[in-house]
Amino acid sequence: MAVAVVTMGNRPAEVDALLASVAGQDVPPARIVIVGNGCPLPEFAARLSLPGEVTTIEVDENLGCPGGRNVALARLREFGDTDVVVELDDDGLLVDADVLRRVGELFAADDRLGIVGFRIADEHGETQQRHVPRVGASDPLRGGYVTGFLGGGHALRTAMLDEVGDWPAEFFFAHEETDLAWRAADAGWHILYAPELLLQHPKTSPARHAIYFRVNARNRVWLARRRLPLPLIPVHLGVWMLLTVARNRSLGGLRAWFGGFVEGVRRPAGERRPMRWRTVGRLTRLGRPPVI
Repeated sequence: MAVAVVTMGNRPAEVDALLASVAGQDVPPARIVIVGNGCPLPEFAARLSLPGEVTTIEVDENLGCPGGRNVALARLREFGDTDVVVELDDDGLLVDADVLRRVGELFAADDRLGIVGFRIADEHGETQQRHVPRVGASDPLRGGYVTGFLGGGHALRTAMLDEVGDWPAEFFFAHEETDLAWRAADAGWHILYAPELLLQHPKTSPARHAIYFRVNARNRVWLARRRLPLPLIPVHLGVWMLLTVARNRSLGGLRAWFGGFVEGVRRPAGERRPMRWRTVGRLTRLGRPPVI
């Protein structure tokens, strides 16, 4: 098992704390890969006494969350000995010492398990509703098979990635998890939400990013164009357009969102590989039809 962390270099104390929590696991990872996303990296291994083999990679520009994760995955493939990779946000924290051991047990128990999603909670134990991978006001402590996962803390089986492909780097951030989850589900892999696997993470809003509204809309269109059967594309995008108008009180945010929507329509979306209708039915039975 390996752990991958991508950082932009603006949270050095948080990265140190995260890596210390990784080092404190009762089953340590065999490898740790840290990617500097357009930034230099300090010498982590010697200062923090990290377990396993530690690899640092500095890339010249910020590739976004999915692009940075792909850099880590590419290096792990070169080593050729990783079956599961745990990817963690650089400002997260593994509070419990048994997280990696439990991850290994979950994958060992189900050979079609492709993705395990962690529960994200702040320092007060509160999980934001948008971090629960189910529709509606769902209980964050109820685990089970789901249709999506959170990018902040999760584990991926490398055999699944070899089959369905890596992260959509062109998304930069927003909806990249859904793109990967839909591909995995369409290939018959299971996605498990395991709330006993806790990643402590500060309470945040995705709108804190200056480009959030634009890329959120652009990537929503790209996601639909890439992964949905043709009849579902206008339904999916129509539902999300109505939800955006109803929820957004900022005129500037709406303008940016609609600008991103137009960008998503006009610009190439990448490879079109729509999910099968039986996958649509499976996702619907799991409580998250792909039209919402």
